[in-house]
Amino acid sequence: QVQLVESGGGLVQAGGSLRLSCAASGRTFSSYAMGWFRQAPGKERRFVAAINWSGSRTYYTDSVKGRFTISRDNAKNTVYLQMVSLKPEDTAVYYCGGTRSPIATSKYDYDYWGQGTQVTVSS
Repeated sequence: QVQLVESGGGLVQAGGSLRLSCAASGRTFSSYAMGWFRQAPGKERRFVAAINWSGSRTYYTDSVKGRFTISRDNAKNTVYLQMVSLKPEDTAVYYCGGTRSPIATSKYDYDYWGQGTQVTVSS
């Protein structure tokens, strides 16, 4: 069992930056690939970024490439999402997830989810 807790969300102006963190409980964190998803009001939860267990592989959705960076620190049981050049369309609740798959971009492949953290980007 893995429990995930996100933090770091908030209100920021367009062009600003935020760093989200996802802290995981349990001793098996390093065996899971991790991902970030986001859900805007009235929309489905959508893939943002994913990272494999070692951090050697990462995937991003096209709209965030060059602006967001996913990373992880297995010693701290934490995965991060560094977001720069934020846009109003990045506004959503951001969720981190854990998967036993080597790496995954589909929400259906994720086994564990955090409660989410709100990111609001004002224009």
